Amino acid sequence: MTQRVDLATVMDRLAVDDVVTDYAVAVDDGDWEAYRALFTGDGRADYRGSGGIEGPAAEVAEWLARAMRLFPVRQHLIVNRRVTVQDLGGYPGDRAEVHADYLNPMRTESGDEFVSGGRYGFVLTREEAGWRLRSVVIEEKWRRGGGQRGDA
Repeated sequence: MTQRVDLATVMDRLAVDDVVTDYAVAVDDGDWEAYRALFTGDGRADYRGSGGIEGPAAEVAEWLARAMRLFPVRQHLIVNRRVTVQDLGGYPGDRAEVHADYLNPMRTESGDEFVSGGRYGFVLTREEAGWRLRSVVIEEKWRRGGGQRGDA
């Protein structure tokens, strides 16, 4: 592998990581237009693992917009990111996967706190405009506050 190929892989990994960060910021800021723009045209999100819905990103964005109104204060941390860029015989391909843990503290208008943690699975595709999310799957592992899922 040449230094040029190594550099291309590093640049792809950084670009993919930026998309994951932009995803967290869009959800936390309630910027549903930015959220939709992160996905491919046929991109999907699956929040069933945390009690939500699954479907096309645009539909899920509408659901999130309604659901997140309950939590005007939220901070979505995505950590322990394991990024894998498709390897085409030593050259980076147009597909990437990210497995990452999350911690999601939120607060209601009345001051009640809700915290959950779990794991994300992101699949990304390189498009002409850059890397975009093809799918997002969330698997909640625990929660405190808000009931259900075996409060920690």
